[in-house]
Amino acid sequence: MNYHTPSSFSDASAIAASSKGKTRFLAGGTDVLVQMHSDIITPDDLIDVKKIQGVKDITKNKDGSWTLGIGVSGAAMSEHAEFKKAWPGLVEATDLIGSTQIQGRATIVGNLCNGSPAADSVPAQIAAGATVSVIGPSGERIEKVENIPTGPSKTSLKKGELISAVHIPAREKNAGDAYLRFIPRTEMDIAVVGCAVSLRLDNGIITEARVALGAVAPTVLLVDECAKAIIGTKLDKAALKRLAQAAEKACNPIDDKRGTIEFRTDIAGVLAVRTAKKAYDRAQGK
Repeated sequence: MNYHTPSSFSDASAIAASSKGKTRFLAGGTDVLVQMHSDIITPDDLIDVKKIQGVKDITKNKDGSWTLGIGVSGAAMSEHAEFKKAWPGLVEATDLIGSTQIQGRATIVGNLCNGSPAADSVPAQIAAGATVSVIGPSGERIEKVENIPTGPSKTSLKKGELISAVHIPAREKNAGDAYLRFIPRTEMDIAVVGCAVSLRLDNGIITEARVALGAVAPTVLLVDECAKAIIGTKLDKAALKRLAQAAEKACNPIDDKRGTIEFRTDIAGVLAVRTAKKAYDRAQGK
């Protein structure tokens, strides 16, 4: 195995593009190091990006948007008071990834690129409208987070491509987000169902909304019908009922030892309602 420590994303991309075997990028390492230790993967080229300038920076831009380096840990996000106030749902989703020790290293980019439909931070990123910078042999582009995962353990990234930054929009006034999940245990488990909601109000009426569901399909879902169910309402009972129905209809889950198709579908509706209520309260400043 060849171990690389590039000083730029262009160099990291070039190393990956020229590799004749399996490659893996190392930022937090909470996925790839476990996979290597378990003999799930032995990369021919391990590309450590931690030495690239800015990978651990959380930057608020002039327009109020945020740029997160790919090496920013969950713990760093939680400890950044201004970012946490702006996007509490994204932070609380990231806080659910593993133990306190894991959160000291785990990154939301690793969580995204692992390709798990049950990843906690991915629904929250999608609900937030996050995008990522992707750099590769053909240059650099901006991609929506929802376009990165293509199936369990699969992404749309091509050979030589890697994510170089995460971009989170500015938090508008009278807006809020939230993330909830269901797990069999109280902590450190994988979501049976996860739900993230981000919305904005005008005089108490929802004018914008994004709803994302995790662990109910091969990829995390951005469910437009869920958003349509609550936009134009004050989240009354009728709107919540339509939201639950839309969430259930969007589900395409599997049966396994952690939950049946019927159970996951029912829980998706319940979580969508609870998460929307939490986001709505936050948008009202509660």
